[in-house]
Amino acid sequence: MAVPPAYSDLGKSAKDIFSKGFGYGVLKLDVKTKSENGIDFATSGSSNIDTGKSGGYLETKTKREDLGLNFSQKWNTENTHISEITIEDQLAKGLKLGLGLSFVPHTGKTSTKLKTSYKRDFVNMGCDLDFDKASPTVHGAAVLAYEGWLVGYQMAFDTAKSKMIQSNFALGYKNEDLKLLTTVNDGTEFNGSIYQIVNSNLEMAVQLAWTAGSNNTHFGIGAKYQLDKDTSLSAKVDNACLVGVGYTQTLRPGVKLTLSGLIDGKKVNTGGHKIGIGFELEA
Repeated sequence: MAVPPAYSDLGKSAKDIFSKGFGYGVLKLDVKTKSENGIDFATSGSSNIDTGKSGGYLETKTKREDLGLNFSQKWNTENTHISEITIEDQLAKGLKLGLGLSFVPHTGKTSTKLKTSYKRDFVNMGCDLDFDKASPTVHGAAVLAYEGWLVGYQMAFDTAKSKMIQSNFALGYKNEDLKLLTTVNDGTEFNGSIYQIVNSNLEMAVQLAWTAGSNNTHFGIGAKYQLDKDTSLSAKVDNACLVGVGYTQTLRPGVKLTLSGLIDGKKVNTGGHKIGIGFELEA
């Protein structure tokens, strides 16, 4: 039996169908490289076509596999510095401990997060302490798996108010070609997703969302078709008649181009549609 996914990764295959390959409304450049001494560098920059607002980040990652240590640092254009150090599989098999720090120099604001996770066959659980506020907030999650079935729970507890501020449940099923998931968030938000591998070239997904006490219902269907090993097409449509299309082409090893667009089906003749261009470079 394989290790089940973390709670935050439940339904990830369906989410990827609706998110990857789409970047309309922005111009984006991602660059990844690795130094001779094993340090990974990643930088990303983007510009919003409508507002002209730009943003980006620089990230470095260092690994010591013999010690199970990982150290990362990230700086973004909002002048926030984030550092994280983790140790995995050293104290116990499947146990991961981490410490995250963030600092905003121009305001002096700091925050600290302690992270723990444990994963083995049939179980994946974690507990984090967030010291961003005056008192810690406890975040916990667990996923159990048995013969394809998945059951998960996620919570957050505010120690200052002694109050549960988040309580989510998930139930799912998966096999090699099909993944089903339904979630209930705080007893008011109901979500469902279906992901299916139709054949070796075609993947499809459906998402549903409904909020109790309102008439707000969301429905979407998406697909990704692999034309060949270097080219893929993505498409999605929702109940608001918003149609997204994406084209991804690997121009050469380490160079990927993504073109995407969003069409408002209710306003085809009035404009307001969006396009996006993305480049990914890796060396």
